[in-house]
Amino acid sequence: MSHAIVNIGDSHDGSLTGAPILGDAVVSEDGVITWIGSTAEVDESAHDTVLDVAGATLLPGLIDSHVHTTFGDYTPRQQTVGFIESYLHGGTTRVLSASEVHVPGRPTDVVGVKALAVAAFKCYEHYRPSGMTVHGGSVILEPGLTRSDFDDLFAAGVRMAKGGFGAFPDADDYIPVVKDARAAGLTVMCHSGGGSIPGSKSKISADLLLRMQPNVAGHINGGPTSLSAEENVRMVNEGGDIAMQLVHAGNLRSAIHLSELLLERGELRRILLATDTPTGTGMIPLGMIRTITELTSLGPFSPQQAISAATGTVATTYQIPGGFVREGEAADFTVLDAPIGSVASTAFEAIEQGDIPAVASVITDGIVRFTKSRNTPPAQKPSQLRSARHIEGVH
Repeated sequence: MSHAIVNIGDSHDGSLTGAPILGDAVVSEDGVITWIGSTAEVDESAHDTVLDVAGATLLPGLIDSHVHTTFGDYTPRQQTVGFIESYLHGGTTRVLSASEVHVPGRPTDVVGVKALAVAAFKCYEHYRPSGMTVHGGSVILEPGLTRSDFDDLFAAGVRMAKGGFGAFPDADDYIPVVKDARAAGLTVMCHSGGGSIPGSKSKISADLLLRMQPNVAGHINGGPTSLSAEENVRMVNEGGDIAMQLVHAGNLRSAIHLSELLLERGELRRILLATDTPTGTGMIPLGMIRTITELTSLGPFSPQQAISAATGTVATTYQIPGGFVREGEAADFTVLDAPIGSVASTAFEAIEQGDIPAVASVITDGIVRFTKSRNTPPAQKPSQLRSARHIEGVH
């Protein structure tokens, strides 16, 4: 099927520079972007649907790299059904499992943790809640896992691992296991800071993270308890290529401090934005947009820099599709605008002011999933869908 988006105003291509796309229209075929150009060149009769965004702002779909998925669209931690669909209404089009640690009675033996990761990966391969892409299956690092186990997991499709919840008697025992997981091709995220769930006994310090060398220091601004300011400096200056994940469920002051340090070094590429939800903090459908807005209006980011850290940088770090608006990429988009009542007139201006922008529409696989978010105020420039056919899920 062919779909077009026309009359785009501001835009962001997902790159570190946050450059606008070269045109004001995008066409996709069968879920892939095939053309970017001028609205004047779009023949509406050639497409199954045409979404007129009326001058609103087009971004790549936001990617939340720290979501505690389990199975289906359900969170045991908050006893809530439908949270993933609600996150879609917050502008997030793709979520990555932060390990299935909240599965009731989760196994901790080698066979069990491998089975849990593979099952979660396989289930979400075939299940797209309301059009959301869920990258399920992040193996929880436990004693006894070897390079051979990680090779098995990679062959089964699992691409992520999570450290920090295992039963290692000495935290330094994580180090060779992380090395083996990375060598097998898995992207390893490690818990950072103080404990987050009942039974947590110790802090994952900067010292340990620097010895461990994960790909991503998860919720480094706190999940929910952050590292110290001195540890932040060490992680930034000594961490090499370790990505720093800043989350909504953490310490905002620490997130601003880390952002300032990394931007001073010109290392925006190491910053990932995420929510770290659902957890004890709750389920937060607007968590990604709130983090973008807070770190711009109160912190050192421009709107473009914050959006880069929630789109293309996440896709690059985790080597997944999406995150960019360019030909050949997944046709996942979030359309934002200034909300009704804001002094701003565009999404970028609203973010700078500290106003949560309106989610005017969300598109995944090229298909318009809705033209009015249930979680934000209305857009000043509402989207209009023109189609000769009924598209399931659009309302």
